[in-house]
Amino acid sequence: MKTQKKSAPRILLTIVLSLVGLCMVLTASIVVMNALQPELSVDRDHLTEMEKVRLAEGFHLRHSLGDQALPGFAQAEIPVVIYNGSYAFLIGLKDPADGWTVVPSGKHMGSAWEVTPGEDFDGQPYYRQKLPASGETPEGFTVRVGDAWAASLGTMDYLWAWGENDFKEQLPAWLQPIAPVKLFMRNLLLSGSDVYATLLLHESVHAYQGMQAEQKLEDAETVYASYRSTYPYDDQGFQAGWQTELETLNAALETGEDAEAMKLTREFLQQRADRREAAGLSSVLIRIEQLKEWEEGIAKYSELTAYRLAGMQSNYQPLAGTAQDSEFNAYRSGQKKWDGEIQQILREANADEDGRFYYTGFAQAALLDRFAPGWQSRLFDEGVTLEGLLAEAVQE
Repeated sequence: MKTQKKSAPRILLTIVLSLVGLCMVLTASIVVMNALQPELSVDRDHLTEMEKVRLAEGFHLRHSLGDQALPGFAQAEIPVVIYNGSYAFLIGLKDPADGWTVVPSGKHMGSAWEVTPGEDFDGQPYYRQKLPASGETPEGFTVRVGDAWAASLGTMDYLWAWGENDFKEQLPAWLQPIAPVKLFMRNLLLSGSDVYATLLLHESVHAYQGMQAEQKLEDAETVYASYRSTYPYDDQGFQAGWQTELETLNAALETGEDAEAMKLTREFLQQRADRREAAGLSSVLIRIEQLKEWEEGIAKYSELTAYRLAGMQSNYQPLAGTAQDSEFNAYRSGQKKWDGEIQQILREANADEDGRFYYTGFAQAALLDRFAPGWQSRLFDEGVTLEGLLAEAVQE
């Protein structure tokens, strides 16, 4: 018996219906996955036990590995201001002054801190206060509480919720219910509480920078805020020059040959000088690059160094409480993250704002580890830049 051949229109209809069905299944799956994600705790008047575990692990990571990025950083007394959608909490500081002071503006925010009733963190009381009615938070950076420099960061749930809402607002209304927003935020951008611990370390670096070189940190913020609008981000020739630099930096980090890495580093420094000259870059815009690389590049380098070492050192043990945290991945992706960020360098030439400086600062710090061990001892000196230290390290 002969099998009849299907007509072309019938085959096409089958394909179309199959694709429609597949899309419906995928859409339904995304809706279900979004619905099954646990609700986030963003308005509590106290820290949850899991938030305490995550915060304690952040302290533990810095105390254990911080000195391998910045000598002296591990044992520095750096309190933390953690916030959610309604409250700010202060950990690690006794008898605090009222509120917090924004860096570098000096604007005073908040009110008196109160001991959180019936609560403790590692056996010690911690403080809280309602966020201002304006909704302003301490933000992710460093703030002053009286004379103390504190790291500031949202709770992990708050960061997830904030990221999800921000992402949704950029989507058309019809797409918001079916976009994999929760999956994206919770598995890609902030993929675990071990990553959260490194973010806390990152912001703690800014507090440490303020403790060691207050004026330099304030300059990094104020010079950028004052002149960022004049930086030629969108100039195509300028972007091309940046791309050349970034490719050379990437190659210097990737090669296993020290002589080749040193040669490429010299090329990077020359390319940087050529780009600035071709663009007629003013001294203040050059200073933006240098200060932001010092400020954000060092924080990123420290964050990634701790993450990488925690994942590869058999003598680093996360706190026992992390075993109860389903979002904790024990820093297993540390080396992968390090390698991925080296590749991300190649994609920063067209980046808006200051994102590229996180990567170029990180890259220069990593090269300094290779060519000038102990370079951190001069990091907080007036006038010292990463590119200046690198130029000294590779001079012929």
